[in-house]
Amino acid sequence: MTDAQLRHAMVGREIRASGINDLFDLAEAFLDRSAVRRALTRLDRTTLAVIGAVGRITGGASDPDERASIGDVVSQLSEYSDRPWDTAVIARRADHASALLLLEPRGTGYGSYSCVDEHFDTTSSSPVPSLEDLAGSPPPAVTGRVLKIDQRAIDRLAADRAFSATTATAELLMELERDPARELAKGGVSLPDTKRLAHVMAVDPGTVAVFLSLACRAGLVALENGSWLITEAGASWLQQSSGRRWAEVAGAWVAALPFGVRRVLGSRSHAIWGDELRTYTRWYYPAGGEWMASRVAECARDAELLGVTANGTSSTPGTLLLAEDDTAEKVMTSRFPPAVETVYLQHDLSIVAPGPLAPHVDARLRALADPDSRTLASSYRISTASVNRALAHGESAESILAFLTKIAPTGIPQPVRYLIGEAAARYGLLRVGPLHDADSAGAAARSYLRTDHPNLLDMIRVDQSLSGLALTRIAPDRMISRLEPDLLFWALTDARYPVAAENERREIIALHRNRMAKAKRSGENDALLALIARLRRQAAEAPSDTGQAWLSRRLEVAIRERATLSVSVAMPGGAVVDYLLVPASVGNGRLRAHDRKSAIERTLPLSSIVSLSPAAAS
Repeated sequence: MTDAQLRHAMVGREIRASGINDLFDLAEAFLDRSAVRRALTRLDRTTLAVIGAVGRITGGASDPDERASIGDVVSQLSEYSDRPWDTAVIARRADHASALLLLEPRGTGYGSYSCVDEHFDTTSSSPVPSLEDLAGSPPPAVTGRVLKIDQRAIDRLAADRAFSATTATAELLMELERDPARELAKGGVSLPDTKRLAHVMAVDPGTVAVFLSLACRAGLVALENGSWLITEAGASWLQQSSGRRWAEVAGAWVAALPFGVRRVLGSRSHAIWGDELRTYTRWYYPAGGEWMASRVAECARDAELLGVTANGTSSTPGTLLLAEDDTAEKVMTSRFPPAVETVYLQHDLSIVAPGPLAPHVDARLRALADPDSRTLASSYRISTASVNRALAHGESAESILAFLTKIAPTGIPQPVRYLIGEAAARYGLLRVGPLHDADSAGAAARSYLRTDHPNLLDMIRVDQSLSGLALTRIAPDRMISRLEPDLLFWALTDARYPVAAENERREIIALHRNRMAKAKRSGENDALLALIARLRRQAAEAPSDTGQAWLSRRLEVAIRERATLSVSVAMPGGAVVDYLLVPASVGNGRLRAHDRKSAIERTLPLSSIVSLSPAAAS
């Protein structure tokens, strides 16, 4: 297998890198009974039927000449069902199972693995139904019952929910851009960050994780170094229209749905989601159990949140989306409130938007004013701190006034003009810059804080919220810190001090927070690919007879567990003899074991052992 094929199998089988030190560990991970069982619960009925049919035909034979062709599989399945079996579909399912190491490619056909076949035994406790059930059970009827309700009412409700979800997601991204959220080691966002995000998004704290999951699935946020950050794709998404925002998030959600679920949902225009969906899903994933039931519940929850459904009934845009119709975005957008590009400035320093603002207007307005309320007609409030923030990002009093004049048809009230002018005049009373010259009082210092108003440094010195900055006063007008200049600058900015950043020439410069998750190139920092490369290097550095090495590994496990094995041994004359052995030791290419039937000790060369398997319970 290539590295990419092996990685694909490990991801599909949920094999983790931890605890795997060599190729034999990896093999054991794939062979683990619970791992095989878990993999089978994730497969659809047809794929399970194909695996079961191959096992029925080959019987787990290790002979590479013993194989089941696609035609053989179709014939086997046809014995239990009169419905036609699509050869191309069967071939794709067989290839999929083979890629997951649940079937073995053998020339033009496939072979089975005994560790997989045992789960198709009706006498076992496996959740996998019998081959007869898998192939012969017809799909449940999908009636597509339609609620007796005005479809326009369903679409209005769905559009309201979709717009609210899109707005909440936008607030989530903007807040993460301002201040990342910490992920706990045990999973989940920390409680303080959850409450902060819920307040900003105007949602219940319990739904923050749902929105975060949807945003992550769409590639808008990413977990990096234990914190949730916005991505470059997320920053671009914020510049899109509301309709495009919805289409990208909802489209990513649909793409992540299991194929069978997506197919049945897409075929049920304006139908009720409920018992029929759960019944069909149980049929389509017959071994899924509670895992699939929870997936369906999450699916229904997210569909309501995104406006794909409303009160359990498919909306018109949702139906188009599930059917992969490109007009879904246009239809949903037509039901959204239209975006506006004008606001009204008030004498109390508030800014009122008569409707949802266009993304580019909203983004710039947020840079110089703080959101006050997040409803359909949002309001903002301008303050000295918010103007300082805009000035720190490169704005000037003139550019701020020009922007407000453009978007405010009723003009700019005098109090707003005065505030902007006063903030601009005070901006830069404190200056932060890089410290290069060695200083006996601060040899480890990296930045300085200077001002022509020493009383400001007195205020900072007694400000307990800034005690972590490790500021040391070395002159009436100067302090130094071990922090980098940008960290010192943003800490003072967040504390609402009129601070500006300057370079070595004491010129004011604009700083931007780099709080964006870096996009990873394909294969970069991939733990599984790194593991595979290491395992291949180990195998190349210590070449050996892989078959005998694996045989020794299995025998060593049996010795530790004091297990009884059924061992097939090739005799000199060509015959194969089966022994019931309890392995005692392995060394120098030979096995020493106790023969349970003859009650004697046998010593056998490993090269003569054809196969071994756990002995059947007596």
